[in-house]
Amino acid sequence: MALVVMCGQPCSGKSAAAACLAAALRTSSTDLIVRIIDESSLHLGRNDSYKDMVVEKNLRGVLRSEVDRSVSRDSIIIVDSLNNIKGYRYELWCLARASGVRYCVLFCDTEVDHCREWNGNRHEKGEPAYDRNIFEDLVRRFENPDRRNRWDSPLFELFPSRDEIVESAPVIAEAVSYLTKKVDSKTRDVKVLQPTIATQTVRTTEANSLYEMDKATQEVVNAIVEAQSCGLGLAMNKISIGPNLPTINLQTSVGLPQLRSLRRTFIKLAGQYSLSGPPPPTDADSAKRMFVDYLNREVGA
Repeated sequence: MALVVMCGQPCSGKSAAAACLAAALRTSSTDLIVRIIDESSLHLGRNDSYKDMVVEKNLRGVLRSEVDRSVSRDSIIIVDSLNNIKGYRYELWCLARASGVRYCVLFCDTEVDHCREWNGNRHEKGEPAYDRNIFEDLVRRFENPDRRNRWDSPLFELFPSRDEIVESAPVIAEAVSYLTKKVDSKTRDVKVLQPTIATQTVRTTEANSLYEMDKATQEVVNAIVEAQSCGLGLAMNKISIGPNLPTINLQTSVGLPQLRSLRRTFIKLAGQYSLSGPPPPTDADSAKRMFVDYLNREVGA
């Protein structure tokens, strides 16, 4: 249904905003499935997850994988993390697009001094907080969202240091309206991302079909290589690969590298076609027949 990306400096009020948004969404409809994905839900500590670039990269990978598994048209997923790198927000946007759901960014725009103060208060109370060096490093590397970027749009901005974060806050209400509004042909203010060929997931049956096509086309290539190496049929430049199958009519001898290139191109084209139309044939003979027709068009006499 939707993917919500929280964004903000460390200790900027993101978790409080995410909790308020989730509560407001559940209040708006008891049928809504709302889930918050954050470091704590995956049993990951703040300082351990950001102590160096390697573990931080691993953290983003774990969060992204969990989002990929969870996002669907039946639930609203809220990613409550720093999401401080625009390239990473783009990756999350791509996941939303691949699933065909709504997407938005909720930005907690809090002054760094307030974030630093709140982090210090957590230290004093013995609550989970960032080490000073880690906090300053994250602050320095933060990349502000820009509503002109498609992966940062629509952008809902909260100001936790100035306004109280509550379920009834205007920005929370606006975000809830955007995420739950029914969409029809006349709706213009809500954008549901649409999958493309590059982001769609091949259905299981199609994947099996492509596997069969991969195996069948390899058999055709093997037959051509064997026939050419043995000098069979070269007088007429015709090669037979089996009964009830078309003959390969070669204009000239075709090397293995070229055959491999033609095979890769054919499989790629077949896969792209299956995403917008019917899946490729599941039986070997039909796959071989299609590949032979393709070869005859490309390198045939």
